[in-house]
Amino acid sequence: MVIRIQPAVSDPDAARPLVTLLGQLPDAEPVPPAVDSTQLLDSLAQLAGEAPAELPEVVLVHELIGPVPALELISQVALRFPAVGVVLATRDTSPALYAAAMDAGARGVAGLPLGYDELAARVTAAAAWATGVRRHLGGYEGPEAGYGTGAHGHGGQGGGTVVTVAGAKGGVGTTLTAVQLALAARASGRTTALVDLDLQAGDVASLLDVRFRRSVVDLAGIKDLTPRVLQDAVYVHETGVSLLLAPEEGERGEEVDERAARQLVAALRSRYEIVVVDCGTQMHTGNAAAIEAADLALLLTTPDVIAVRGAKRMVRLWDRLQIRKAEETVTVVNRASRHAEIQPQLVARITGSPVARTTVPAGFKELQSALDAGRLQDLEAKGSVRQALWGLAGELGLVAAPVDELARGGARGRGSGRRTAGGRQQRSGGGTGTGDAAGGGRTTAPRAQHALPPGPAPGPAHGTEPGAPSGPALGSDRGAVGFLRRRMPPGAREGGDRGSLTVEFAGMAPIVLVTLVLLWQCVLIGYTFSLAGNSADEAARAATAAAAHGDPQRACEAAAREHLPAKWRQDASVSCSRGGTVWKADVDLRTPLLFPGAAGLPFTVGGEAGAAEEG
Repeated sequence: MVIRIQPAVSDPDAARPLVTLLGQLPDAEPVPPAVDSTQLLDSLAQLAGEAPAELPEVVLVHELIGPVPALELISQVALRFPAVGVVLATRDTSPALYAAAMDAGARGVAGLPLGYDELAARVTAAAAWATGVRRHLGGYEGPEAGYGTGAHGHGGQGGGTVVTVAGAKGGVGTTLTAVQLALAARASGRTTALVDLDLQAGDVASLLDVRFRRSVVDLAGIKDLTPRVLQDAVYVHETGVSLLLAPEEGERGEEVDERAARQLVAALRSRYEIVVVDCGTQMHTGNAAAIEAADLALLLTTPDVIAVRGAKRMVRLWDRLQIRKAEETVTVVNRASRHAEIQPQLVARITGSPVARTTVPAGFKELQSALDAGRLQDLEAKGSVRQALWGLAGELGLVAAPVDELARGGARGRGSGRRTAGGRQQRSGGGTGTGDAAGGGRTTAPRAQHALPPGPAPGPAHGTEPGAPSGPALGSDRGAVGFLRRRMPPGAREGGDRGSLTVEFAGMAPIVLVTLVLLWQCVLIGYTFSLAGNSADEAARAATAAAAHGDPQRACEAAAREHLPAKWRQDASVSCSRGGTVWKADVDLRTPLLFPGAAGLPFTVGGEAGAAEEG
């Protein structure tokens, strides 16, 4: 039997004697060594997709491998390719290391420097085990369906689903989206981690009302991220989401390099079903490595020229640096509106990347109180923004329940059992379901649906709602995603603008009417003061003119009433009196309510004037 052996070692000086020794083994067929963990996983995934029968029986992992540590790499290979035997070559042959290698999924440990006999024994035993597993499985089909591969190692490296969220520029809603995606996944019963890799300006802690002294930087210098070490750095939020926060001192973010980011993503992937990474808007080696290793990379933009240009620059940057291809990046339009000049179809054409069907409406009033309080977990469940973001989580395959159930507090799976399609009960920790042949019974989240390339969206025959905007989209309307979109309110699907003007006008109309009434009443009161003063002045002058040859009292009252409008005249009270040589006139008028002739206010307005007798 020919034994195909895939060595994996990063040090060229260590690779040469290793390949030479492997070539001397009987019936051995070594292939060129993989120089890093990404290349190894890519080559195995490519063989599994194109020719599963050509997968090597044995993978020999040298301790000098990177950027993913050897034990973590063994765990990923064993989980993704359960019919491949893995042997670890290491100088540390202590019982503790041997036990750790076995726990990771290795089939043997060979001590360095390698000896012919020991290497032959370990390789032969691992190859016999792999052959037996393949014979037992019948036709080996490679890794579980849905574990897609990418050109640079993303697309499912075993374990949970990793989703990165980056922004085209600052202020487009990157952190808000990452937080709500994580909350939606956790509410549906998924074990969920939220990582803040916006290392200089991370706001996850501020938006979730968290103060925690440990951060992602505390894990940067650790070579082996054991579950205990990871647990010490993670903060379990009241919602059940595990948080790994950005450092308070932004300058410390430089400590998170590519190796640390890859190691961190791999450790979280193996422990959680859903891992959401907030990558911010600035690219550095850490979040670039996370985007490269992710199953799904989201790019947030808003429908304005500056943001869309930023999205285009970001997509081209990722492509030039071989971080992510444009067709493997999913653009999400935030603050979308049916009345905006830039629509998702145009965004897809400009960036060259597919655009998610779910767009997020602008809901500043809805978000204001939650943002100011720093409690995004309290965002209104029926609000259009949260409905849209949780609908996006459903479109990406991050949730296991319809949006309307989650909005009602939905987490029947949070800390409790939930039913799978087969009727078996799972716990939110993912330990009771059936896994793959080497997964130890671990239940993983369903994989994210593949994005469609830019082009016209499916018509009504494929489940698109009549009148829904067409254009590049993500996923399919069939199954759970179609159910989510059918159950979502129109405002969440179409940008939330329908009826918003009517609702706002209905809310503001009473205030406007009350304000106008008060202003008109103030005008009537001022006008009444003016009438009272003028009437008293005319009455006093008429009394002094009639004092020498007539009836000054009657002249006074007649003059006062003559200069009043009819509606004020009928309720006017006029009083004329003489003090020495001065005639005084007092005029009291009732102020009408709203308009003349209606009921009056419960007070009167008075005017007083005096004039001296002539001669």
